[in-house]
Amino acid sequence: MIIMNVYRISGKFLMGRKYQVFTKEMIGKGKSEALERLYSIIGSKHNVERRYIKVEKITQIKPESAEDPLVRYKVGVKNE
Repeated sequence: MIIMNVYRISGKFLMGRKYQVFTKEMIGKGKSEALERLYSIIGSKHNVERRYIKVEKITQIKPESAEDPLVRYKVGVKNE
């Protein structure tokens, strides 16, 4: 069984001429895998190159404190 960690990543990305602030919860075996998933999702969803995505903070959180229902489901936390 592979144990996945939950990370809360915040930063900003260039959208047109202004920066859009984001906070996203991602799962991964480590920080690097969570960052790769973040770059992939934001890049494909908003058509932004990786160099325009600025990560300001990445912290590992407990799965129970995740707010995203999909992340909670993937790590096996029951929604109340």
